[in-house]
Formats: sequence, structure tokens, C-alpha cells
Amino acid sequence: MLETIDLKKIKIEDPFWSRHVDLVRKVIIPYQWDAMNDRIEDAEPSHCLANFEIAAGRKKGEFYGAVFQDTDIAKWLEAVGFSLAAYPDPALEETADRVIGLIAQAQQEDGYLDTYFIIKDPEQRWKNLCEGHELYTAGHMMEAAVAYYQGTGKRKFLDVVLRLADLICETFGAAEGQIHGYPGHQEVEIGLVKLYRVTGERRYLEQARYFIDARGVGENYFMAEMKRPDYKRIFPEFAGYTPAYSQSHLPVREQTTAEGHAVRAVYMYSAMADLAGEYGDEGLLQACKTLWNNIVTKRMYLTGSIGSSGLLERFTADYDLPNDCNYSESCASIGLAMFGMRMAGLTRDASYVDVVERALYNTVLAGIALDGRSFFYVNPLEVWPDNCLERTSREHVKPIRQKWYGVACCPPNIARTLASLGQYIYAKSEDTLYVNLFVSGSMETTFSGRAVQVQMRTRFPFENEYGLSVSGVPDEGIRLALRVPDYSRAYRITVNGVEETVQTDRGYAYLSLSSDSQVKAVFEAPAELIRANPRVHADCGRVALRKGPLVYCLEEIDNGKNLSALYVNAKAEIREETSGLFGGCTVLKFQGKRMKDSEWGTDELYGTHAVRLTDVTLQAIPYAYWNNRGVGEMTVWLKELL
Repeated sequence: MLETIDLKKIKIEDPFWSRHVDLVRKVIIPYQWDAMNDRIEDAEPSHCLANFEIAAGRKKGEFYGAVFQDTDIAKWLEAVGFSLAAYPDPALEETADRVIGLIAQAQQEDGYLDTYFIIKDPEQRWKNLCEGHELYTAGHMMEAAVAYYQGTGKRKFLDVVLRLADLICETFGAAEGQIHGYPGHQEVEIGLVKLYRVTGERRYLEQARYFIDARGVGENYFMAEMKRPDYKRIFPEFAGYTPAYSQSHLPVREQTTAEGHAVRAVYMYSAMADLAGEYGDEGLLQACKTLWNNIVTKRMYLTGSIGSSGLLERFTADYDLPNDCNYSESCASIGLAMFGMRMAGLTRDASYVDVVERALYNTVLAGIALDGRSFFYVNPLEVWPDNCLERTSREHVKPIRQKWYGVACCPPNIARTLASLGQYIYAKSEDTLYVNLFVSGSMETTFSGRAVQVQMRTRFPFENEYGLSVSGVPDEGIRLALRVPDYSRAYRITVNGVEETVQTDRGYAYLSLSSDSQVKAVFEAPAELIRANPRVHADCGRVALRKGPLVYCLEEIDNGKNLSALYVNAKAEIREETSGLFGGCTVLKFQGKRMKDSEWGTDELYGTHAVRLTDVTLQAIPYAYWNNRGVGEMTVWLKELL
């Protein structure tokens, strides 16, 4: 397995990414703190911190929010931990310490920690694993505590979750007297592996393996649980529950297609990848490869989003990828990126990073406004604001980012992802540094006991080259593994001005450096038209635009109303132009056609009028930036003139 680089040793100073990463500490963390304290005017209330105050006995009141409301503050604290690792901030750290003190006070004597069940329904503790999210919440607390410990060196939060983890290890397992169940929403497995890696306590790793290995074996635990006389339903929509929704329909090694709730799935697959690496489990690794391939070759959008059904936020069938009513939850793309980086670390195969990059540059960034103060939960590829109506099949689609959500899993998830971006850029083995993403900044790590520094300079993704200044190379030398993206052409590398022969292995170009060196990589990644497999009904006869990792879209503000009336000729020249939009991004301009409607009366729904087309100049912008200039139509896919 490849290692990640300590965030304390990574600094990002990048023309593209800094505006997003810097928002985390400057805007997003403070804004989300206000949201969780219910200070955002006209936003849905959170009550997240109030729940902890009630559970800690500091105030009186009733539990408010979703059963997993505690995870909002957990992910916020994880983002804080990542941020403090790179950018120390005593005031922010003091605020976080106060929150951790509150969480510690709310924790029960035996280590239990979940405000929903502490306040609202203590008799139901551990009795509704299908819907209760107790283990999911615990997992996010574990991830947050590890990040905070690594970012600050402080143990208080870590000690809180270790008590919780010990309780879970005592409560769940195959032994007599233990609960022979597993999480309804996977996440604790990831948290337990992280606890093992930071403490060395193997029982946490074993507990994660138990939860994975027990899943889907024998009588389904959740179906049996629902038959108990004391079972209390939490989510009415679970009345027609089937085990595939929680990926418990089969043992994990026998699953071959991505099924059910998309976030649950990719969180579980991430844990499977972790365990495959820790135990050298080839069967588990092969299951991960099979599930990954099903997602990326049959069930993933061009933007790296997953989960096509607006009902139950789930996968459906191969090639079922509707554009105007899909769900594509921001959390799901984050989970896909987590899964992909783990697979890249296990296999040293850059094709996994190609998908991770696509998710990060498109869906994850689209989930947050450029001012850091509003968010998308759902990420469609086509929006017509007039039909985004409540109590319809598209009520989940929002034509504008929201200030907050009653179920606010996505905003803090985006925050923790952006705050940890440095860990996506590089990875290392004993003698090799892997360059996965092209992001300007500096990094330091150790090879052969010697500190090695790397400076990267680039204007990617709008310019397709980057330079690496590598210093501190030990006498034994080191290797560089430079990712060659799947969209790149004519990839060339020079070392100290001398061109190297590019030899690739699973998408990486390997170089051997014996001394301090200047490395430069240059490639072509022109804007191009992309088509979907004709089996994708929604996109058959349509094209989309892509430049490098960026998927482009058309907005009403640039191209007028009724974007569905637009056509593009595959032979049209696509011009890349630097614009003043969004801090100077590259826009794409090209000639297209618009279907004329002048012959149609406003009271005429059907008729025999011939199709008439007129020439138009069209402009496309990066999908990540849509809806930053007001409400309007948006589309990624255009009809193709044949």
C-alpha cells in the first residue's frame, strides 16, 4: 500500500485550487460553524450543537433533526483538524477544543455517544441498526478525532472515540452475548481502520473486518431485526426495505454490481479496500476491482457522480443515467474519490486517479458556490428551473445552491475533502514518490532517512504542463512516478532540460533521479466532444464537451432559454478562450444551431411544422462553476447534428 503525505508537510499555492482550498479556513469553516449554531438567516435550522448541549445536561430541550445529526459537527471537526495541520489558527483551535469538551461531556459513562438515542430514545440503543445510524455516526466521530489528533497533537477527542470504539468492540461480534449485526449505513469500518493505524490497537482492525465479513452472510440481520416486536421505524420510506439498499443482500466478496444507496456503497468499498491492504486479502481486493469496474464502466456520470435515482439516493441499472432527474449526491462522489485513492494505493494503477480527478474537478466543486456560502446536495447534468417543483418527481433537484440543509451531510463533507486535498496530490512507497494530481505548491517527505522537498508549478487544468523542482535527493536516489492522464496526448518529460523516453506502467511514467533535479512534463489535452455508449438512453445522439478533467456545460445566461433546442456539429471548431469569468477560467466557444420556434403559436402544443435551424455561437463553462451567476437553465449534453 502507498502512504499518504502528512498534511503538515504540504502547502497548496495554486492558481486553480487555492481559491477553493483557502475558502475552507477563511469562509467555509466559519460559515458552517454559524449554520450549526443556527445563525444563518433564512436557512434550515441545524440544532446540531444544541443536541450536544442537551445530551451533556447543559440545557433542557428535545432532540431536533435527523437521526445522524451528530455527524455534521464530526465532519466539521475533521475539516478543522485538516486545516489546522496546514494552517495553525489558535482561535479556531480554541473553538474546536470547546466543542470537543462538549462532546466529551455528552458521552455516557460506558463510552456510548449518540445524542439522538441519549436524548430521544435511550431504550432503543443498538436496536435499530438498519435505520439508527449509530455506527455511521461513530465512524465519522472516529475519522474526525484522528484528523484532529494528527493536526494538533491533542488527545482529548481521540480518547473520547477510543472509549466509544472499545464499547463497539465489546458489543458487536460473533461471540456469545454480542450483537451479531453490522451497520445499516457503512462508515464505522473506515473509522476503525484509521483508529488502528494511529494507535496500533489491532482489535479495531479486527472489528472493522468483522463488520465487513459478517455483512450479507446467513439470515439478513436487518430483515430479522424488523420482525422484532420492539422494532421502531425511523424512516417511513423504509417500509419497502430490501437488503440490496444497504449492500447486505450478499456477502461482500460475492457482490459484482454496485447496488443500493450510493454513499453507503462507496463507503463500504473504501473500507473493503483498506482491509484488503491490511490483510493482504486478494479475494477482497478482487471484489473491489469488480465493483469499481461496474461503477465506472456502466453506472457513473461523465462528471464522476454516481447514484442515478432521486428515490432512495441509489444506483439503479447499468446505463441508466438520466440527466435532469438524477441524484448524484455530493457525498457519493466524495466516497467514490475515497475508494479510488485507496485502489490506486493498492494497485499503483493511475486509472483509478483518473476517476478521482474527474469527481474532484466536477461534482465535488459544483457542490459549493464560489463564495463558500451555499451548497448543492444533488448534482444534475441538466436543469430547467421551471420544473424543479416540490411534490413532483424532481423536487430533489434545486436550481440554486441552498444556504443549508436539514439533512446537511454534504456541506461539511465537501469541507473536509477540500481541507484534505493535499493527500490526493502525492503518495509514496519506500523509494518512489507518486504524483497524482497537478497542483502548485510545496511538499516535504523522507526517503532513506533524508528530507526530500518538492516544488510543483503549474497552471493546470487550463494549461497542460507542470514543473517539479526536487531537492534533497539521497545518495541512493529516488524514483518519480508521474501520472499520465487518460485524456492526455503526446506526453513529454524532460529532466534538467534533457528529454526522457516516457515508459509507462499502469498509467504512471517512472523516472529515476540520482541527484537534485528539475523535471518538466508537457502534454496535450485539447477541448473535445465526448459521446456516451449508445446503451445510455439519455445520451444517445448527444455530445458533451471536456477539456482535460473538466466537463463543460452550457448555461442560459450565455446561450439563451430552452437549451434543449440547441444542436452542435461534431466538425465544429472548439475555440478555447481565456475569459474574465470565475477568476479567469478557459471558456469554450463553438458554432451550433438553434431550432426556431417562430412558427409555433403559444397556444399550439402539437403541429406539423418543419424543423428550421438557425446558426448560433455557443459558450460553455466548467460544470463546477454553474449557477454562480444566478438561476437559469443548464445542460451538459447537447443534441448532435449528423
